[in-house]
Amino acid sequence: MASIHKFPSQVQEQPPALHDRAMDNLRFIRETMERASSFTAVPGWGAFFMGVTALAATVIAAEQSSAKAWLETWLVEAVVASLVGGWAMDRKARKQETTLLSGPARKFILGLTPPILVGALLTYVFFRAGMMRDVPGMWLLLYGTGVVTGGAFSVRIVPLKGVSFMILGTIALFSPASWGNFYMATGFGLLNILFGIIIARRHGG
Repeated sequence: MASIHKFPSQVQEQPPALHDRAMDNLRFIRETMERASSFTAVPGWGAFFMGVTALAATVIAAEQSSAKAWLETWLVEAVVASLVGGWAMDRKARKQETTLLSGPARKFILGLTPPILVGALLTYVFFRAGMMRDVPGMWLLLYGTGVVTGGAFSVRIVPLKGVSFMILGTIALFSPASWGNFYMATGFGLLNILFGIIIARRHGG
């Protein structure tokens, strides 16, 4: 009489193997989707040089004798920083073989832009109302807000940078007016340099 042979070990090994392959596939898909949905072309060295130009603007602004001249100095710096940041962002995007018109890039820019535009409008309103003492805090707070909202579609360090600006801006709003230039140097200068170096080292420039 023929005996019946059982192979329990082979039957039991198949489900774990299939399960492991399925988990590996799901992990790969999830990581791919995360990379596709994140804007990684945030320029670390661009932020670094934006910080350097801000420190230079701090020195020039401190020598101005009127609020209007102080404001004009920082508006020129804002234009210079925007050009540096935009150029560095485009350069890094090209290096990563992507464009600033990609989905994640558009989300980043759309998140960053509204607070910046609000800041420009409020700058005009504050200047007319003689509220120049509040401009540094307002700029830092709104810039930080834009970095947080835009950074939601970027690497984790970017929203953290935005929160740092928001905290500094909040403190500046309740500080003496004479400290305004100090906060501008700390935020747009030192924080940009610090986070720029971190981003450049961790995320490819």
